[in-house]
Amino acid sequence: MQVVVYVEICTCASTSAGVMALLDFLRWRAATLLLLFVAGLDCISVHIPNDEPMYVIPDSTLVLRAHIQYGSPDELTGVTWERRPESGVPDGRAALATCPGGSPPQPVQCTVTRPNVRASLEEQASVLHVSHFAKADAGIYAVTVMSKAGQSSTALVIVREYEAVHHVSVSINVSHSSLVCGEAWGTEPQFSWLHERDAVTGSVGRVSPDGATLVVTKVPICGHFTCVVSNKLGYSSATYTAAPCESGGISGSTVAVICLVVLQILGAGLAFLLWRRYRNRNRGDRLREHLDDNI
Repeated sequence: MQVVVYVEICTCASTSAGVMALLDFLRWRAATLLLLFVAGLDCISVHIPNDEPMYVIPDSTLVLRAHIQYGSPDELTGVTWERRPESGVPDGRAALATCPGGSPPQPVQCTVTRPNVRASLEEQASVLHVSHFAKADAGIYAVTVMSKAGQSSTALVIVREYEAVHHVSVSINVSHSSLVCGEAWGTEPQFSWLHERDAVTGSVGRVSPDGATLVVTKVPICGHFTCVVSNKLGYSSATYTAAPCESGGISGSTVAVICLVVLQILGAGLAFLLWRRYRNRNRGDRLREHLDDNI
């Protein structure tokens, strides 16, 4: 491609030095923009929308989509997918798929190197599927596109295994009257608090925005405080036990005992009345029989 730009600038003899400097600057800017425009016509690039690390549940399917940009479909000569170790081991790279060039109207299947890998090339996009995802499939996934001019562009994304919640613990910060809940390495942990098996309310304490800390407002700190940590794979909990809380009234168990005692007393009284009635009736019958015998 040949691009010709004509720039005609007319000045008069009385033009000041400042105006001349401004014109030189404008000419320099125009030349720079022109070079960038011409270079951009032959530029090829690839981009994966997931900027943050991705977490995949074990035995599910990882799907990565890469967007490819180019000036002409004929410029694209090939697309490759590979997995690199996140630890940075130089010889730990593994080729996953190789796709042909061009921009097909229909998706084209790529050549893969793993039985659980499938890749395709679409119009300005390439899609990678990794089924039955396992811990060995975690790492840095890289997709590289190449052009006829020898240019290449690579996009990276970190993929990790989604892990269950492990080793929940609760510690107390006495000076701040707070309880801190800790969890080892679970993915996307969600925290919640219970006091004596009931959800924590304002009368007991305040939970921090991330849920990991409970500032106890109940004075004195007493009872059982349980932290429950959960994610998509389940939950785990830990309990901090303080001194027993003094009951401000009659508890449910006390009421049950009182009701049982009252029922026993009522039952015993009813049984006594029935016994007396039966005894008096028998005495009357024997007295009547005795009178009949005397007559």
